[in-house]
Amino acid sequence: MSVILKAENISKQYRLGLVGTGTISHDLNRWWYRVRGKDDPYLKVGAVNDRSTKSDSKYVWALKDINFEVQQGEVLGIIGKNGAGKSTLLKILSRVTGPTTGEIKTRGRIASLLEVGTGFHPELTGKENIYLNGAILGMSKAEIQAKEAEIIDFSGCARYVDTPVKRYSSGMRVRLAFAVAAFLEPDILVIDEVLAVGDAEFQKKAIGKMQDISKGDGRTVLFVSHNMAAVKSLCTRAIVLENGCTVFEGGTDEAVNYYLNTNSHGLLNFVEYKEADFKENLFFGLHKLSVQACNETIDTPIDRDDKIRVELVLEKKVSDFLGVVLRFKDDSGHFIFVLAKNTTKDRDKIGVFTYEVILPNYFFNEGTFYVDLLINHNRKQIYCQNDIVSFVVAQESKELGVWMGKTKGPLKPIFDWKILE
Repeated sequence: MSVILKAENISKQYRLGLVGTGTISHDLNRWWYRVRGKDDPYLKVGAVNDRSTKSDSKYVWALKDINFEVQQGEVLGIIGKNGAGKSTLLKILSRVTGPTTGEIKTRGRIASLLEVGTGFHPELTGKENIYLNGAILGMSKAEIQAKEAEIIDFSGCARYVDTPVKRYSSGMRVRLAFAVAAFLEPDILVIDEVLAVGDAEFQKKAIGKMQDISKGDGRTVLFVSHNMAAVKSLCTRAIVLENGCTVFEGGTDEAVNYYLNTNSHGLLNFVEYKEADFKENLFFGLHKLSVQACNETIDTPIDRDDKIRVELVLEKKVSDFLGVVLRFKDDSGHFIFVLAKNTTKDRDKIGVFTYEVILPNYFFNEGTFYVDLLINHNRKQIYCQNDIVSFVVAQESKELGVWMGKTKGPLKPIFDWKILE
């Protein structure tokens, strides 16, 4: 496969608080440096693109020194937190805006879906916008007519195709916009987080279509999403952006795990609290929560064939029932199951109690899992901590030639099969 898109040292700088360059003095200063053949003086200043901190500079780098290559037929995922620079990068790749420094090299037509109804004229009908977008992509009228029926059928907007787009709902606009972008055969399809606007049925159709585009037609897709399950199922490779910089580039599973672990603040499979942490709480004090392999130390890796011990040390400060709920999630944040404390022996007692649950071996598939802790009193939630602990389950050792690779899904139980005569 050949390289169809290459980004070299892409950076984008913005001036905070103002539109454009800001002041005449800055414009003149830039012009004076340019006519003398010197670099822009403001390229040497500017803060890191961290939206959570107050800036001490008038300039900010939305992107800084981004480099990557995309092969023809590849599906590249771009993931990161809000404000990491994903949409800015896609706008530069789509030629919506230009980079401050660096260069984009591409071969072929690029179709972009950056916002709901990108490139649609609100006064034109759905059908007229199909032809308008096709013309923008450089297609002839005959080429567009050959795809018109497929576009309308895929979008599910046949009844409203002769109605002005300004009367469409946001879901209808994104349906039609995606159908136009996908069926008019661009060489590179750029998609931002717009599929989230559509319903579940359309999202499934859209992901299936993108898979057909990349695998069947050999075209390239750049995909930005906060849905890690969609990234894993669709993308062949991914990059992770943080504060405008590339912090990871590699396989999709590795990139998603890096992103989730980075945003989990280094969680461990146990937490311990001092009494002072819950001193002011009138109902309980949380001393410890841990997840570990049975009969092993806390730092021993958990294998699939290990039984798993969940231990909770809780101080009850009221002579009443406290409900404890543990929610187990996979590495994409999807809930797998809920574990609720069902013992009432401590109902009328006050003191420190240690609760234990044993999860069976051959229950979890290999992967990273997260646990939420919720505590209830009189049917009212009084405490909730998401991702309070995390743990990793590793594949148990297998004989050479037997293991066929990781199977999909968070659970992988082993059951006994019988032949009924």
